[in-house]
Amino acid sequence: MKKLITLAAIALFGLYSFTPIKKKDPKKPKLVIGIVIDQMRYDYLTRFASKYGKDGFNRLLNGGFSLENAHYNYIPTYTAVGHASIYTGTTPVNHAIISNNWYDKYLKETIYCVDDSNYKTVGNDGNGGEKSPQRMLTTTVTDQLRLAQNMNGKTIGIAIKDRSAILPAGHTANAAYWFDGGSKGDWITSSYYLNKLPNWVRKFNNSKIVDNYLTQPWETLYDINTYTESIADDNNFEMSFKGEEKPIFPHDIPKLKDKNNNYSIIKAIPAGNSLTTDFAKAAIIGENLGKSDYTDFLAVSYSSTDYVGHQFGVASKEVEDTYLRLDKDLADFFQFLDTQVGEGNYTLFLTADHAAVQVPKYLKSVKIPANYFSYKKFKEYVNNITLKYFKSDELVENISNFQIFLNKEKIEELKLNANEVAQKITDQVINYKGIYKSVTARTLQTTSFTSGILNSLQNGYNQKFSGDILLIPNPSTLSTYYKDGGTSHGSGYSYDTHIPIIFYGNGIKKGASKKKYEIIDIAPTISNLLQIEFPNGSTGKIIEEVLN
Repeated sequence: MKKLITLAAIALFGLYSFTPIKKKDPKKPKLVIGIVIDQMRYDYLTRFASKYGKDGFNRLLNGGFSLENAHYNYIPTYTAVGHASIYTGTTPVNHAIISNNWYDKYLKETIYCVDDSNYKTVGNDGNGGEKSPQRMLTTTVTDQLRLAQNMNGKTIGIAIKDRSAILPAGHTANAAYWFDGGSKGDWITSSYYLNKLPNWVRKFNNSKIVDNYLTQPWETLYDINTYTESIADDNNFEMSFKGEEKPIFPHDIPKLKDKNNNYSIIKAIPAGNSLTTDFAKAAIIGENLGKSDYTDFLAVSYSSTDYVGHQFGVASKEVEDTYLRLDKDLADFFQFLDTQVGEGNYTLFLTADHAAVQVPKYLKSVKIPANYFSYKKFKEYVNNITLKYFKSDELVENISNFQIFLNKEKIEELKLNANEVAQKITDQVINYKGIYKSVTARTLQTTSFTSGILNSLQNGYNQKFSGDILLIPNPSTLSTYYKDGGTSHGSGYSYDTHIPIIFYGNGIKKGASKKKYEIIDIAPTISNLLQIEFPNGSTGKIIEEVLN
């Protein structure tokens, strides 16, 4: 009995004498910055590494955590889809942004991902602000941060491209801003967010900083002879600016400006990235980001890299120079963050919305298989199939984005079976030169592909909005639009899917990983860092090894 009493006393003493000390919650970042570099291949990190300074890309690589084997896990790899997937943590299956532009089978017309006539331009008298994120059906990590803080904290999206500012900022953003070129030269927004521009934006527009960037020719940052990571400047694989005899340095921007839609030319030169950096810094100051008791989020997308890549191609001197200049812009931006927000008070990630293929014409010149695809000829081929088997060449309503939309009304009128029509076309188009795989929407609805390129196709398929037949072209295939030069993207092949993902700052370890990760893993990882709920359609996973 005494023994039991003694044990009970010890236990009671221990309860009161050894109460564990509650650990302090880890300090959350005051500001999260998402940086998306449009059309950045992973190998741009390694190819130009010897020429980057220590304070841009290399600062992130040396002080942050780099995923060296990160990929997009769906088709198509386009800008709008990429930005939506990064921030929603899911693919078009759930978020419903299936391309930049796509055929709407309900409206019977091609639509643009962020067009919305319910809203008006704020910032000038043009129509470039008639936009919203309403076609994106799921929440973003930026939405979830606002919800978790009872709509406190600020979210701002910034990019030269409207879709690249709007989709990352989500549905609940305080604002998204994009650059309106042509004769305007203004940063604008939509009445979806605001009724008038804040003073800091008006002040930035009135300063006409953009004009300063268009007074000098685009010359290489360093001696062009040192750009040994690129092919010859004078080659047959690039597109010229309008009014330019050859696509070679120097590019006389003041002279070419008027023939290339005035202010819009800045989108297609490295100065567009510098202007974006200037505006991002003005936003941080103007909105006091990182200064409140809540966590703010700034989504910045660098769009000019995409325009340059499309025009000149992966192996061009122009792309190399653009990334060397971007490295300096990033170094300047990171230093600004240290001063304005405070090193240790922010977390950022850097990635890309897709990568790009080498110019097919260049690949063919070095005996690598490549191809150009004519939608016009393919449509004729498909119509001949339906004419042969179903006695009608009116069964196809639209072919775009390597998808075929059937004319359901005509099929019903002729008392045909839509599934049989789709399957017959699918079986026949595989014989078309340049088509690698074809599959019906019915197959994607009833079969689960767990790996390979058909898994990527399935991840990009949205039952409500996608076509009735989906196609995969051969590797290194672009539309005939690029047959005279330049490049593009959109496939599920590695050259389009392999992109950088680097985390840096508060809560992030130093290191690198060669494990395979997917783009949809960014949003749940940042959500976990912030201890908030994941986006409501998220299918990604937390990347545990990057977090402290």
